[in-house]
Amino acid sequence: MTIPSSPFIEVRETKKRGRGVFATRRIPKGTEFEVVPVLVVKDEEVLHEDGEVLEDYVFEWDDGSCAIALGFGSMYNHSYSPNARYDDFPNMTKAYTALRDIETGEEITINYNGHEDDQTDVGFPVIEASAKKKKKSKRK
Repeated sequence: MTIPSSPFIEVRETKKRGRGVFATRRIPKGTEFEVVPVLVVKDEEVLHEDGEVLEDYVFEWDDGSCAIALGFGSMYNHSYSPNARYDDFPNMTKAYTALRDIETGEEITINYNGHEDDQTDVGFPVIEASAKKKKKSKRK
């Protein structure tokens, strides 16, 4: 299986949320813009009571295991109103797809709960991405 890198995205600093993934060009709704392989590891290898750094970058996988998404897969920030979603596939890959048109320069976000409509608490304070400001009309 060949997994090419994506020309649609880049990682850069956000104003309030550390690093994030941003669109380098317009991504139309429904576009699968990144497919990444995952490394599946046992939960106890990454999840510790003392809060290891890697714990913040893994996804639930099967019972007793979690996945580290390669590519930019573990760099997407959370939103309860995401503009993208991810899907898991049996061949140990994740695919990221636009839920709506994503404009050039816009941060791409996913819902960490696994479904874009799931409003379950994610266990940390959520800082939403800044919405693009609409241009004010000069007409009165």
